[in-house]
Amino acid sequence: MALNTFVSRLLSAAALGLAALLPLSANAQGAFTKVTPEQPSDTPGKIEVLEFFAYACPHCATMEPMVEKWEKTLPENVVIRRVPVAFNAGMVDLQRLYYALESLGRLDLHPKVFKALHTERKRIFDSGAIAQWLSTQGVDPKQYEEAARSFGVTSKVARAKELEKAYDIQGTPTLGIGGKYTTSPSMTGSYEGTITQAQKLLDDVLQAK
Repeated sequence: MALNTFVSRLLSAAALGLAALLPLSANAQGAFTKVTPEQPSDTPGKIEVLEFFAYACPHCATMEPMVEKWEKTLPENVVIRRVPVAFNAGMVDLQRLYYALESLGRLDLHPKVFKALHTERKRIFDSGAIAQWLSTQGVDPKQYEEAARSFGVTSKVARAKELEKAYDIQGTPTLGIGGKYTTSPSMTGSYEGTITQAQKLLDDVLQAK
């Protein structure tokens, strides 16, 4: 696929994230939605907060440091799981990138991917460009490619698609709380408000336990 096609698809995906932030004044249904049916946790014994994100989404890049800061305050029985989503075929390689980094034990590069895309403006959209960039970060390109196409990563991508559908994710970033609620900047009106609302929802889930 030509690079300009990749860029076009990724810009379209970023527009989905942007669209999620536009109708703030029109949101009369509140700062969260209920998930129906409620979803089980994939982490035994833990309450999950799912962070649905896309590397191509500039809003995700902005909110990620806030999520990281919030994560440090959560009790031991709560875990944040990051769920990369792909709204079209042009985003799949970046979706696989997150799980490949996880497989390789290199999630320290997670925030650097956002920086590379949105600050340094690097065109790391397809697997070849991603592999080349990773080589500058101390990751062997062959190991990355093997990890990205592995059964484990493929299974996690499939599960991410299931979760995206189950939580009815229409844009990024979106937080799924305890399998019961979702909230996002489009619902709360701000990034900070999303974290505050997520904490309130999490408190509700914890109290119900």
